[in-house]
Amino acid sequence: MDHQGSKKKLESVQEERDLGVIIRSDLKSSSQCTKSAATARRVIGMVRRTFRHLDIEDFSVIYKTYIRPHLEYCIQASTPHLLKDIKVLERVQKAATHLVPKLMKYTYPVILQKLGITSLKDRRERGDMIEVYKLLQPIM
Repeated sequence: MDHQGSKKKLESVQEERDLGVIIRSDLKSSSQCTKSAATARRVIGMVRRTFRHLDIEDFSVIYKTYIRPHLEYCIQASTPHLLKDIKVLERVQKAATHLVPKLMKYTYPVILQKLGITSLKDRRERGDMIEVYKLLQPIM
C-alpha cells in the first residue's frame, strides 16, 4: 500500500538491471554474459587501435586492468552455468590473447600458460572455493 492506503499491483518484468548486473526472471545469466562479453570486446578493440604490438608484460597489465574486470564483474551473482555462456566469455579472453602477435602460433592453452593466466572457468572455480572457505571459517 502507498501512503494514501490504496493498493498498487507490482509490475512483472523479464529482466532487471541493478548495479550493472542483469537479473532475469528465470535466473539465467545469459544476458549478463552477453553484456559483459560485448563490453570487453569494445575494450579489446580500443586496445587494438591504440597499441600496434603488445609484449607479454604490457598485455598482462592491460588485460588484468581493463579487460578481465568486465568478464568477471559481479561473477558471484551471475556465474554462467550454461556451456554457451561459458564459451561466450572464454572466446573473449581468447580474442584478447591475440593482442600479443608473437603468441598467435600457439594453441590457446599454451598461450594462457605463456601469459601466466588461467581460463576464466578455472578462475571462477577458484573464487568459489575461496568463498566457501571463508564461509566455513569460524568468525574471529
